[in-house]
Formats: sequence, structure tokens, C-alpha cells
Amino acid sequence: MATAKVQTGLRLDEKTWEKLNILAKREGRSLNNMTEYIIKRFIEDYESDHGSIAPPIEGQLSVQDL
Repeated sequence: MATAKVQTGLRLDEKTWEKLNILAKREGRSLNNMTEYIIKRFIEDYESDHGSIAPPIEGQLSVQDL
């Protein structure tokens, strides 16, 4: 079953983009998949150090309110 994903634009400086492309190719991933993987790993590491990040409950603060 496909997972619903939010499409977003990402702005990177050219050197970072080039390095990310190299890493993606070395890992056999698309640039998008590599970026998603890195972000998920960062979140896992952050939660490991600081505790779980709970998504907002309907009717409470949203990301835009932070």
C-alpha cells in the first residue's frame, strides 16, 4: 500500500546538492530517497536523545503555530 507523502521544495547550495547526489549514487538511491533517508535518520537520532516528537492532536497547536 502506498504511503501518502507531502511534496515539498528544498533549497540547497550547489556544493551540498552535488555531495548529496554523490552519496545517493553511492548508496543506489534517488536524490529524493536519499534526502528522505537522511531526514528520517536525523529525527530518529534526535528522538533518541530528546524523547519522542508527538504529532499535533487535532484542535491543538500545529507546526505553523510553533
